[in-house]
Amino acid sequence: MVLPDGGAPYGSPRARTWRAFRRNPLGTVSVAMLALLVLVAVFAPLIADYPSGYGTEVLSGPSAQHWFGTDNLGRDIFAQVVWGTRTSMVVGLGAAGLAIVLGVAVGVSGAYFKRLDTPLGMLVDLMLSLPVLPLMILVAALAGPSVSTLVVVIAAFSWPEVARVVRSQAMPVVTLSYVDAAHVIGGSNRWVLFRHVLPAVSPVITVSVVLTASRAVLSEAGLSFLGLGDPSSWSWGAILHNAQRSGALSSSWWTAFFPSLAILLLVVAATLCALAYNDARNPRTRQDDHR
Repeated sequence: MVLPDGGAPYGSPRARTWRAFRRNPLGTVSVAMLALLVLVAVFAPLIADYPSGYGTEVLSGPSAQHWFGTDNLGRDIFAQVVWGTRTSMVVGLGAAGLAIVLGVAVGVSGAYFKRLDTPLGMLVDLMLSLPVLPLMILVAALAGPSVSTLVVVIAAFSWPEVARVVRSQAMPVVTLSYVDAAHVIGGSNRWVLFRHVLPAVSPVITVSVVLTASRAVLSEAGLSFLGLGDPSSWSWGAILHNAQRSGALSSSWWTAFFPSLAILLLVVAATLCALAYNDARNPRTRQDDHR
């Protein structure tokens, strides 16, 4: 029996992976949670008004009027978390995208071009040995607080991990017979890379995007909490920074609980999504439907 999705009795590897992923409840819940956060970021103006100015209810607890309570200036924390989702997601996805581009380029180049493997490997090892947090703080402080600065700074210290993982996956691929055959028939290096090597490492890239984005959100929250975020925009880290600066952390639990919960949900959802995807790709752990 030949199925239309790949010609194999039980579908293509991609179709089998997708079926296994859908059967994993952790995978579906994590994807739904990530999709919800993306929707909140996109439709933030429709969900809550932009938090600005001052309010009359200062440090008011969660209520029907203010679901997440208010801060020391009477601003609604629910609105801050909603609008902070947009900034945090932009920084996370932007930094992850830039880090993936740099990491994949370095990792694939090191695996494919043997003469570049040693110097690129030394560069990756050097970057991984650096104290990341102090350097991120230093660079962000010198460059000035802005969303674009956070994206570049976080990506600059995130790509080495991506490069190491991609290189380890690309090394066995470049030695396979069909890659050698592509060279024999006159295929250019660019054609071989885009036709054979990159598709082979694309599952690793998919997982790296999710995990790098979640780590970027954590890094943004940490830098913003230290006062190095963009002062003109809300983010989850900026909410925590304002709560800490005003002294509300010790007296008003809601000022820190809800932005911290948002960060936790994103990181947990991204981690579970990556784990479920890896399990779905692994033939030893998935159970294909052979009916």
